[in-house]
Amino acid sequence: MKKLPWKSENNVLNLLSKWITIMPTIKTIDNIKIDIYSREHPPPHFHAKFSEYEELIVIETLETYAGKMPKVQRKKVNDWAADNKQFLMEIFNKLNPRP
Repeated sequence: MKKLPWKSENNVLNLLSKWITIMPTIKTIDNIKIDIYSREHPPPHFHAKFSEYEELIVIETLETYAGKMPKVQRKKVNDWAADNKQFLMEIFNKLNPRP
């Protein structure tokens, strides 16, 4: 049986991201949510959310793009993200394909 081209995971994500914003939580670290949204602007970044705090962090440099969170939580995010930059970029690129 031939597989239909639109049935692959990447194609479904690409089709969905054109009409809706996808916001998967890709990791939770001690109540800190790491999210990457579709339909996002450069530079490639992720959202770290904790309680009422939210910080946007550039994947390549791990510098703050916007927002702020407590130092203890920021360090936990930084430690995890430093070991997972490639994974973060893959997810960002899947959800935000560039022509």
